[in-house]
Amino acid sequence: MTATAVTAAVGLGGNVGDVGQALASALAALDALPGTRLLRASRSYRTPAWGLQSQPDFINAAATLQTTLAPRALLDALLAIERDHGRERAADGSRWGPRTLDLDLLVHGDAVIDAPGLVLPHPHLHLRAFVLVPLAEIAPDMEVPGHGTVRALLAGVDAEGVVALEPPRGASA
Repeated sequence: MTATAVTAAVGLGGNVGDVGQALASALAALDALPGTRLLRASRSYRTPAWGLQSQPDFINAAATLQTTLAPRALLDALLAIERDHGRERAADGSRWGPRTLDLDLLVHGDAVIDAPGLVLPHPHLHLRAFVLVPLAEIAPDMEVPGHGTVRALLAGVDAEGVVALEPPRGASA
């Protein structure tokens, strides 16, 4: 039996090392996952640190994928890609610190899941401009289950401080 492909959205970010190279490498790794194809990737954005604010600004982007991987399998693959890029998670479980690469599974089709280690849609997606701005660039009409479209969610947050670092893909200089 062949698994049905769904559209998933992934948030990418980092603030340690060569983040631009890490994001490009992560996008290639996402496209190489079994049963998965990269559909679109946003440009990169500089964003103020969130949560723990006494750290360097982040570079963030978003990607959409077509995948036959189940949500948990896709999340496990994202975590493996992070580890391959030197991501070390704090032993004490603290969040929002500096990182070489952060990959968040934002949406997986119309899945709504609340399980240990996996919550879909991402529990803070609808509140975070640093995720919504790049995601709106590539998937403004994507439905975030239980919240509405990405475009509508972006209209409800303060996106000040989220600055594009490159022209839109396909634009001439």
